[in-house]
Amino acid sequence: MAKPRVIVKRRKSVRNIRKITRTMQLIATARFQAAFNRAMATKPYTERLSALVADLSDAVQGQVAHPLMKANPEAKRSALVVLTTKRGLCGGYNTNVLRSALAHLREAEGRGIETDVYMVGKKGINYFRFLRRAMLERITDISDSPKFAQVEPIANGLMERFTRGELAAVHVAYMRFLSTARQAAEVIQLLPLSREAKGEGTAGEGRSEVQYEFSPAPKELLAELLPATVRVRLFQCFTDATVSEQVARMVAMKAATDAAGEMITALTRQYNRARQTQITMELLDIVGGANALA
Repeated sequence: MAKPRVIVKRRKSVRNIRKITRTMQLIATARFQAAFNRAMATKPYTERLSALVADLSDAVQGQVAHPLMKANPEAKRSALVVLTTKRGLCGGYNTNVLRSALAHLREAEGRGIETDVYMVGKKGINYFRFLRRAMLERITDISDSPKFAQVEPIANGLMERFTRGELAAVHVAYMRFLSTARQAAEVIQLLPLSREAKGEGTAGEGRSEVQYEFSPAPKELLAELLPATVRVRLFQCFTDATVSEQVARMVAMKAATDAAGEMITALTRQYNRARQTQITMELLDIVGGANALA
């Protein structure tokens, strides 16, 4: 059995760790609330814009074609944007996102399509370096609270390459925020814009038909709205990923704090047993000495 002094030192170390994890839990909780409010504030705009574009596309079906809606079957290359974190201590967040990304890459390789990886976050960059997988871009300058101005250049670059026919498709691997208790790692198609993507967040078949009078012409409207849809959808992925990261860190730090508390309880019991054993041995030595003198 360990000496009482050793157990006391260990218990002190665990208490210090518990203070750190408890503080990190509180910080993650505060950041989660701010990120959640931002993500929920942008969702109605994203959903309504997608619904509007879907209605307009239906209304001019067959009359107007836009490059962002056309597939590029001749292209043998695609792009994948992977959203990971700058920091660790967030449980299995990065593991789940990277697992989904690698599954998508393997599936694309099986179809003979090469994929350009746009890796966001130091954790993903370090992991792909470890695997010796190529990355076209390493993006580390996105802030903890992503701003639209930071995401827009990424979306513009992807749209440029797609409209030039260089890419067959563009996908995003990220952690989708469904609720505080549930987040799911997903790979969604960003380009070409599909019917599901344009109507994302709407009631689908239950949506009422809307008759539009166009001013300006449908081609000009779609030329403005479709790129905006791509930018907003990518930004929504970033905000969802940020919320999910803070939830994961909050849960991980709570689990670490609880585990430290259980360890402190166990060490306290171990210390009490060791101390009681030491006292008993000292008493036996005293009694033995007294008997020897008698």
